[in-house]
Amino acid sequence: MFKIIKIGIIALVASFNGLSSVQADRLKDLTSIAGVRSNQLVGYGLVVGLAGTGDGNAALTQQSLQSMISQFGVVTSAANMNGKNAAAVIITAELPPFTKPGQKLDIVVSTVGQAKSLRGGTLLMTPLLGADGETYAVAQGNLMVGGLGVAGGDGSSLTVNVPTVGRIPGGASVEKMIETPFLDNSNILLNLHQGDFSTTNRVAEAINDVFGDGVAIPLDSTTVKVRAPIDPAQKVSFVSLLENVQVEPDRPRAKVVINARTGTIVIGGDVRVSAAAVTHGSLTVRVKEDVNVTQTQAMAVADGVAATVPGAAVETPDTTITAEEEIARTFVFDPGVELSSIVDALNAVGGTPSDLVAILEALREAGSLRAELIVI
Repeated sequence: MFKIIKIGIIALVASFNGLSSVQADRLKDLTSIAGVRSNQLVGYGLVVGLAGTGDGNAALTQQSLQSMISQFGVVTSAANMNGKNAAAVIITAELPPFTKPGQKLDIVVSTVGQAKSLRGGTLLMTPLLGADGETYAVAQGNLMVGGLGVAGGDGSSLTVNVPTVGRIPGGASVEKMIETPFLDNSNILLNLHQGDFSTTNRVAEAINDVFGDGVAIPLDSTTVKVRAPIDPAQKVSFVSLLENVQVEPDRPRAKVVINARTGTIVIGGDVRVSAAAVTHGSLTVRVKEDVNVTQTQAMAVADGVAATVPGAAVETPDTTITAEEEIARTFVFDPGVELSSIVDALNAVGGTPSDLVAILEALREAGSLRAELIVI
């Protein structure tokens, strides 16, 4: 339990200046504070004022229009509604932590019906709900749409970007604040973006070097518990100093990540290969199908006179099979070979991404690849 005083702050600033020369990362770049996060909001509403690009006679839009108009004392049926100039939409927004009532949020509006474009539309007042079903913001405003859609009378059309999604900067007003335990908790939990026991231990040591022994305790591979000041007025200043503590992360585990869809391969810097010999080549088999057509003839004799008459054509299949095999390319990995040597060897033999994947999988099965092979 401690308090930050003026002399202590000067000493901490001096400590940070001494750490700035080290090649390290700030805690604000490596961790996040538990409980300090954004929340997702969603709502269902109507966009009106479209130039004939709305949902038309979709039942969902007709019912929504009827329900909205009935709130103003107008009695009508959904069947009489034409949604040609209206569209049913879903509104999404992100509520940052510590956002207060009255502040503005940017919102994204997306069609859910048959609307072709939201260009020129106006979103009517829509409540935005959180995961608990409570209303935290209200959205309304004119849409900004970056897409464009044009259709011709003959059925031809041209679409640029996505005209069925629009944005309203500052289009939602916050009505309710989400409570966070930040000011009430006596401890601050720092969660690493990438869990690692060694890095967690280094984070705790760096914090204790600056603030004193026992201030930070590593809990597991992801979380470090930090004792915070008792006075809530000092907590913001403390976190400001805490998130600027610099730590040199530990080297990550050796990994090879392969994107099977794009052929992208990322090899970590700590990847090693034990002694192994690799032979890689390719066999190409070509099959060519041809058909030989032969015209047959028949002999006819009448009144002692012989005549040749064309007969039916005969088709004879003609198949040619050739096989070409490239000369096998062999290269040897010595024990403890690093990333650069692996890349140089594969580039020397002209290996493609698919070749590299095959070689890495074979090395893993042989037990020579000292890394985790991840396929995404």
